[in-house]
Amino acid sequence: MADINQTTEIEAKVLQRLLAHLDERKDVQNIELMNLAGFCRNCLSKWYVAAADELGVEVGNDQAREIIYGMPYSEWKDKYQKEATPEQLAAFNKK
Repeated sequence: MADINQTTEIEAKVLQRLLAHLDERKDVQNIELMNLAGFCRNCLSKWYVAAADELGVEVGNDQAREIIYGMPYSEWKDKYQKEATPEQLAAFNKK
């Protein structure tokens, strides 16, 4: 069984792998993630800010988004974000 430090290190590696996976799958839109999994890249950045806050570390929303997206959010949106389809919006609004 892992001790607390090992558990934290394992969890950090899992998050790093998740972020790498999302970076490799820029074709997957946030609305698709929200509709299928109930969270998206923006949620991860908000959770990052909340976790930092719990530890007394000041991390702004823009900084957290850049960590999660691997680039400034505005740049990611310009390069990769597509307009949500009416079907995607309907599914999102249904939840």
